[in-house]
Amino acid sequence: MSEFKSDFLHTLQERGFIHQTSDDAGLDALFNKEIVTAYIGFDPTAPSLHAGGLIQIMMLHWLQATGHRPISLMGGGTGMVGDPSFKDEARQLMTPETIAANIASIKSVFSNYLTYGEGPRDALMINNADWLLGINYLEFLRDVGRHFSVNRMLAFDSVKTRLDREQSLSFLEFNYMILQAYDFVELYKRTGCRLQMGGSDQWGNIVNGLDLGHRMGTPQLYALTSPLLTTSSGAKMGKSVNGAIWLNPDMLSAYDFWQYWRNTEDADVSRFLKLYTTLPMSEIARLSQLGGAEINEVKKILATEITAMLHGRAAAEEAAETARKTFEEGALAENLPSIDVPAAELEAGVGVLTLFVRAGLAESNGKVRQFLKDGAVRVNDKVISDDRQVIGTGEITAENVIKLSLGKKKHILVRPA
Repeated sequence: MSEFKSDFLHTLQERGFIHQTSDDAGLDALFNKEIVTAYIGFDPTAPSLHAGGLIQIMMLHWLQATGHRPISLMGGGTGMVGDPSFKDEARQLMTPETIAANIASIKSVFSNYLTYGEGPRDALMINNADWLLGINYLEFLRDVGRHFSVNRMLAFDSVKTRLDREQSLSFLEFNYMILQAYDFVELYKRTGCRLQMGGSDQWGNIVNGLDLGHRMGTPQLYALTSPLLTTSSGAKMGKSVNGAIWLNPDMLSAYDFWQYWRNTEDADVSRFLKLYTTLPMSEIARLSQLGGAEINEVKKILATEITAMLHGRAAAEEAAETARKTFEEGALAENLPSIDVPAAELEAGVGVLTLFVRAGLAESNGKVRQFLKDGAVRVNDKVISDDRQVIGTGEITAENVIKLSLGKKKHILVRPA
């Protein structure tokens, strides 16, 4: 790979963001010559993005931090079709109302990483529904569709994977890559955008946009992809035992978000410091040299820095302090995550299996039974082993809560309502 001269590409390269580019030298020269507008597309398939998408948001952050203009493109139009890439089956179609609600919810996260506005380097939030919903189908087929080779589209890994497994690929989804390619051309016309970035699984779709631009008379467009990340043990980024690590605070608390990063595997700490924090490379190099017991202190720094970018410095430090009190002092920290349970239910008593599932500490009664056998279930710091145990008003502490714990690191407070 080239040694880049432009600040943006140099920063991305040294921090481990670059998997592939369409033209190293051409893109580097462009970044050295002018303010470059670049975009990443985000599909509104849920009310929040999760930590797996954080690498893309950080790429946009560094784009702006090095003096260029990022576009966060919301897929309000393409979201009505669904990206077939590497999926085993077609996505469930969403209503326009669901898509609009998801976009409104997702937008709030981006302003923690990007500065939006009207200036030449200010980020833009754009919805591809602005142009896709008004397309005249026959004109689109004539003006855009004619530039696509079905033979070539069938050769893309994302399509081949589905066909090799003999799984259905609908015509609706097949159109997705045409629409995504068209987005790139449309963004060039509207904003002068010259670069599309994304995960390496999007390479085929992005190159499609370059090719369409060439055929439709745009200047040279460029592609840049990041590696698809897994943890050192092979787990998918952004997922935990209890589900997705959401970025929206109403779907996952700052404390739980902090805990996810605090539990990073030792082998991933240095890589995650580069990708997910803005700490200087010299500081990351210093922290990466620490080992033994000190690695746990580095993990706390990692968790606090990542949480501070999303939730604010105060919330990150509060999460760190809550964890310190809970784990190091054994104290009951008031700002642990909590659930409300009607007082009448607690008077009657709630089974330990039901309560732990309701608190989100386990996915099913069977999981709780396994945790009970492993000695990982505690109520008010006392180990519980009986799966018929009933939790009720007798367990309410002087602080008017019941503390549920799974292992040493997961705690939920039950509050009578």
